Amino acid sequence: MRSVRDDQLVRPTVEDEVAAAGSELIGGPAGRRALRGGWRVPVRIIALVMIGMFALGMVQKAPCYDHGWFFGATTQYTHACYSDIPHLFAGRGFDQGLIPYLDKIPRSAGDMDFLEYPVLTGLFMEVAALITPGGGSIQHREQLNWFANAGMLLVCAVIIAVCVARTHRRRPWDGLLVALAPAFALTATINWDLFAVALTAAAMYMWSRGKPVATGVLIGLAAAAKLYPVLLLWPLLLLCWRAGRPRAFLTSLAAAAGAWLVVNLPVMFVYDASGAHIRPGWAKFYTFSQERPVDYGSLWLLISQKTGDPLADVNTYATALMIIGALALGALALCAPRRPRFAQLAFLVVALFVLTNKVYSPQYVLWLIPLAALARPRWRDFLIWQACEVLYFLGIWFYLAYIGDGDKHQGLPLEGYQLALALHLLGTLYLCAVVVRDILAPERDGVRRDGSDDPSGGLLDGAPDIRVLGSARRRYRPVERVEGHVQWGTGGGGV
Repeated sequence: MRSVRDDQLVRPTVEDEVAAAGSELIGGPAGRRALRGGWRVPVRIIALVMIGMFALGMVQKAPCYDHGWFFGATTQYTHACYSDIPHLFAGRGFDQGLIPYLDKIPRSAGDMDFLEYPVLTGLFMEVAALITPGGGSIQHREQLNWFANAGMLLVCAVIIAVCVARTHRRRPWDGLLVALAPAFALTATINWDLFAVALTAAAMYMWSRGKPVATGVLIGLAAAAKLYPVLLLWPLLLLCWRAGRPRAFLTSLAAAAGAWLVVNLPVMFVYDASGAHIRPGWAKFYTFSQERPVDYGSLWLLISQKTGDPLADVNTYATALMIIGALALGALALCAPRRPRFAQLAFLVVALFVLTNKVYSPQYVLWLIPLAALARPRWRDFLIWQACEVLYFLGIWFYLAYIGDGDKHQGLPLEGYQLALALHLLGTLYLCAVVVRDILAPERDGVRRDGSDDPSGGLLDGAPDIRVLGSARRRYRPVERVEGHVQWGTGGGGV
């Protein structure tokens, strides 16, 4: 692993006008002396900022601790402090000591017969339940369980921030985009998504360090906690194919499949005392995802509300649109003037899934925040997108308050919610558009302007373009150089 000198670290307050303006709050842009200590100083600061922002997110949930989660039809919505965690502690039988996937949930506890989360998320929930003190009222235990989960999720949040800060060797300060993201603080404790996001961020970090086996293992584990991380295998396939290094992809694919099977097989094929197969408990997440109708936050809900069509075939529509988008992403990866960066394609494929999925829960923004910070580390674009997500965060809760408060209608009416939903879709599309622009014009990519190729590319960083399509077959010459000679490989895309 090569060392990085202090004067090699990229200073965002020098190259980013928004970061420079914001730095006036703490004394102005950083000078060269402020970077002494190498990457360790930025990473430590970013970790502390993440802890502080996470704590602020917990404070934002304060109106729900003693009241909103337990009393009143809409208090948790009007204060925007809703969380699944306290509700599912009893609603999925954790208060009764039921074992996820094996013990059937009684109807008196909730509306599910088995836990509807993947295996590793179920394990995360079970560990939090085990460390929750017993005794007292169910309300008191739900409060304690939320704090137990919040403590574990805080660890995940710090891991995410540190991994993002370390993925691009010369750009540790980009981790501040994650640590200071307002949507991150607001949604971190709504559900258990941060666990899968932490594993995914660690996988990105391992790939940047040229470790395909560790990358695959982490992707497999992340997919066992939430399904979306498996999408990262598509960008890896495209990039390894273009660079002529399919072995690296196959290694990661095999490691991912192995890790996923090791976690899932014991639950898939467990038997009870009578020998009856209990596979339905394991499969609940997949059957529930398949049977779930059009839900809040999705493009399909907007279409359904505007047309009056319930879209019974939404699975077919969403799958077809996802496949078409993935093929378009493949064409972009193989036809771009220079092989795209891994973080760029990773962000685009997950954003594609978010935009085409039939449901978008507010915490799904957590999937995109670390990838966005690596794909487009520019404060202006990042904050525009975050503003749209915060508005949607408020919109969904105020709309639920409006429809859940009887005839009082205190909150946001349908038209207001639809506007917030449209802003979420447009904000995500905007960020996708600027990332695609960077891919098509690599000289405009902030990460590549200093001569870097793909700091998150690991074994592919600086590799030649071997398999290309269309105009990418012609030699590409950057139109702007900032530091020295640019050489992005020795194939058709090199200079």
